[in-house]
Amino acid sequence: MKSYRKELWFDVKRRRELINITPQVEECLTQSGIVEGLCLVNAMHITAGVFINDDESGLHQDFEDWLEKLAPEKPYSQYRHNGYEDNADAHLKRTIMGREVVVAVTDGRLDFGTWERIFYGEFDGKRRKRVLVKIIGE
Repeated sequence: MKSYRKELWFDVKRRRELINITPQVEECLTQSGIVEGLCLVNAMHITAGVFINDDESGLHQDFEDWLEKLAPEKPYSQYRHNGYEDNADAHLKRTIMGREVVVAVTDGRLDFGTWERIFYGEFDGKRRKRVLVKIIGE
């Protein structure tokens, strides 16, 4: 069995951002040479997540609106975590959206449903962030 590991880095310009990272993950798969196996993609930050969904702008806005209702950013004082930081909402949003995804690799391709894409969801950005891609198989 072969194993491949790579870190993807992103300069996140806004506090919250959804980034379609499917092309970068597909490039990792190509570099790995693995044709049958599993691909793990996970956020390396406690205030960010990785998830699979449709790449449609209306849905992205729906995510933003829904997450903001569940865990509003402000007022910062509503959270016990916010002492020296102001990112308690980002921790909660990450928990809702998930830390990682695992995708089957079949015939050298990510084995997706028709509209599935991999997203990095950043909830406390404005700085450089990273994602781990780990692929195992033959």
